[in-house]
Amino acid sequence: DGKIYDAYVIYPKNHTSESNFVEYFVYQIMPDILENKCGYTLCIYGRDIYPGEDAASAIETRMQKSRRLMLLLTHQLVNSKEDAYDQHLALYNALIQNDTKVILLEMEKIGTYGKLQESLRFIIKQQGTIKWEEEHTVHPQSPNSKFWKQVRYHMPLTRRTS
Repeated sequence: DGKIYDAYVIYPKNHTSESNFVEYFVYQIMPDILENKCGYTLCIYGRDIYPGEDAASAIETRMQKSRRLMLLLTHQLVNSKEDAYDQHLALYNALIQNDTKVILLEMEKIGTYGKLQESLRFIIKQQGTIKWEEEHTVHPQSPNSKFWKQVRYHMPLTRRTS
């Protein structure tokens, strides 16, 4: 299908104390579970987009080469006044072009979705979110936990060569 990545990961990139866990999750836990243990390929901004590349076109190209868009919902993302370019582009691809499936990971209890932009609320209403619960932090590296099973359910089939 011409795709290189199984999922493009979208997460808040502002550096606040709450984002420390999110960054650890994105750069350590997700690659360990989804890439090392389950055989998926992820595109993560800051790891797979290289210094000197035009960020906007690199994001767009990587998203087009991804089978899924994985969006991490946090209070930081919800309360952000400006839309991150990758988030905006992901929602456009999912809703307008209707060519890429979005997987929503609710990393913190968001509560009411009233503050979210309408397009995000629409996707949540259509498919819901996969919630990261506190108990997952005890054994976050278990690919057989309920959370990771739900994530894998929404991911494309892996092309394992075993």
